[in-house]
Amino acid sequence: MKKLAINSIKPAWALAALALLAAAWFGWNGWQATASGQLQAGSDGLRTSVGTQATAALQSAVEQLESRRVKIALATALQRDDTDAASKLVTDGWQGVEAVEWHDPGLETGYADPKAFGYGKLGVLELALQDNATRAAVVMDAGGPRLALAAPVLADGRVLALAYVRLPLETLTAPLEAASVPDKTYLALRQGRRSVVERGDASLANAAEFGAVKLPGTQLRVVSAAPVSDGTSSAMTEFLLAGLCLVVAAGLVLQPRLKGLRRRPAGEGTEEADASAGPTLAELQSAGKLQPPEPAPTAAAAAPGKPAPVRAALDRSIFRAYDIRGVIGKTLDAETARLIGQAIGSAMQAQDARTIVVGRDGRLSSPQMAEALIEGLRQAGREVIDIGAAPTPVVYFAAYHLRAGSCVSVTGSHNPPDYNGFKIVIEGETLAGDAIQKLYERIAENHLYLADNPGMVSRRDVTEDYISRIAGDIQIERKLRVVVDCGSGIAGGIAPQLLEAIGADVEPLFCEVDGNFPHHHPDPSDPANLQDLVNVVKRVDADLGLAFDGDGDRLGVVTKSGEMIYPDRLLMLFAADVLERNPGACVIYDVKCTGHLAMHILRHGGSPLMWKTGHSLIKAKMRETEAELAGEMSGHFFFRERWYGFDDGLYAACRLLEILSSRGETPQEVFDTLPKGVSTPELKIQVEEGRQYTFIEDFLAKAKFEGARLATIDGLRADWPDGWGLVRASNTTPVLVLRFDAKDAEALERIKNLFREQLLAVDPSLKLPF
Repeated sequence: MKKLAINSIKPAWALAALALLAAAWFGWNGWQATASGQLQAGSDGLRTSVGTQATAALQSAVEQLESRRVKIALATALQRDDTDAASKLVTDGWQGVEAVEWHDPGLETGYADPKAFGYGKLGVLELALQDNATRAAVVMDAGGPRLALAAPVLADGRVLALAYVRLPLETLTAPLEAASVPDKTYLALRQGRRSVVERGDASLANAAEFGAVKLPGTQLRVVSAAPVSDGTSSAMTEFLLAGLCLVVAAGLVLQPRLKGLRRRPAGEGTEEADASAGPTLAELQSAGKLQPPEPAPTAAAAAPGKPAPVRAALDRSIFRAYDIRGVIGKTLDAETARLIGQAIGSAMQAQDARTIVVGRDGRLSSPQMAEALIEGLRQAGREVIDIGAAPTPVVYFAAYHLRAGSCVSVTGSHNPPDYNGFKIVIEGETLAGDAIQKLYERIAENHLYLADNPGMVSRRDVTEDYISRIAGDIQIERKLRVVVDCGSGIAGGIAPQLLEAIGADVEPLFCEVDGNFPHHHPDPSDPANLQDLVNVVKRVDADLGLAFDGDGDRLGVVTKSGEMIYPDRLLMLFAADVLERNPGACVIYDVKCTGHLAMHILRHGGSPLMWKTGHSLIKAKMRETEAELAGEMSGHFFFRERWYGFDDGLYAACRLLEILSSRGETPQEVFDTLPKGVSTPELKIQVEEGRQYTFIEDFLAKAKFEGARLATIDGLRADWPDGWGLVRASNTTPVLVLRFDAKDAEALERIKNLFREQLLAVDPSLKLPF
């Protein structure tokens, strides 16, 4: 019997030893994870500290030049062509300045030989001229990298010269050079894709972009990285597993002894020992004294005010540059919409924003998406005003009209029927870029606010309010007959009534709302989608044809002759009208617009500013510059004069009819007075999802356009004296977008050939549409 007992103990000891080894393993992993976390925290803190110091140093330098460029004495010296005196006015009292240069606003010297002049120098001078402000960049100059500042000097609204100030690179990099960088971490100052200064372990460079500290007004940023622990579990999880293994080991060691006590014959041992043994687990169960454990609380029963567990995986690709957009049933469903609503509500909670308007387009999936979104918003404690089916600009209007300040339009815009998405405004700011990515991070990291009590939801129809607000300000001077093609989009429910309310004679075309879009795709930027409109305008002898996209925030126009009036030419007409009442106002246009537009704005006394494509990005730039008007080649128009500054195709149509009705000429004759070259519509190259971004990176690195003036604020635009070409990545669909414009057909063909050669040099597999 003794031998049998010893043999039965051996397996238990072996298992206990294995459990101890596992405990040691998990403990080691926990220590490693703790060390990694401490390194990461230190790296993050160092990045923030260095970024703050570098920002302060940069802002100090910018303020030095900004304060000097507005001096009357400086303008006077430049008007006398006394550049020595002008340079002395800049350098006096400013330590560290290596050189001051003065350049003509046309930058003819730079563009004559950009390589010799310096691409970086030319770029920062061009940026300062475009933004009418002091701009900074790290450039190659005087044999090495330098901090360069550039600013225009004005007199009577005219640019006299561009100031270029060269400073030692250490002006900017001193905080990074002085920083104590821990072993096995990485710290760098980057501009674009190039590292200006690197410290630490360069093998971590590829993982350093997350959390980058951007230096305002530049492409510079401070980045850092630390090693990531090998495991996927947290340190706490590893230590808990180590503790569990120790408990198991102890149990295995003590098990034989406990069994021996439990099996001791009657009369052996004391009464106290028998009593202390107590009932067995089986006895408790048979007596009904041991109940099964309570089930874990579900997400719905989570504690109020605490993060709610995420119940659905997210596809990060739907969180795009200026909205959220995905394919129903593949990358977007009701649960995802609910989580997005709760994330938006959580962001509002952080800003103490209480009320939000929700509207939806006419897609078949939109009611379900809107319902789920509202549920998530209410879970975050937001008060929701549901305005039902409405174009996106009407949703924006409702946020102002109802004093909510925030809104979400559930819409797939001009995308195919199986798409849907969300355009989001919080406290007057249209979410884009990092703000949209932060919604994803809230969901992925489960930083979702759950209110003690769900928010209330109310329903309101603002259609009549919207029509009354516009018709109360705009009444056309003479009746114009217009054909309105809504492509079965949501604008069909309001556009005919609105245009009739301002005095137009309206012929509706495809104005029934149908989420299948049975007649044609609701995208007025594609000439193929306007052919039905052209035919009807001719058949009924209308003055004009107007087309709207799927959610009504974009406008397309055709004339009686069948000509498509591109949005950049419409923007010329709008600019001339707005500048009559607002001389000197800033007018913003995107990189796809014609080169004639800037000169047209200047001739009418305005200040042109080219910016990145994207409705959210344009609206943000309008807020920054207080521009009165903006427009995109896609047909988005933004009026701050007499309106609210958001993109509104319906309102733009009313302003267009107001202008045309005040002129004695026919609409065609009015358009014929606008500068016009030979141009292509938007051309699109289909690529794999995400490839559009990597292609543009490759193209920027490899493409060469001799004699062209290059702009890279959004893709690459090459301007020659007789025309230009552009290629950029779409932020809404996996395509490359191209456009070409020239003074004549010969120049257009030459520019297209140059781009064709460079595009195929980067990727020979591209199927070019030109």
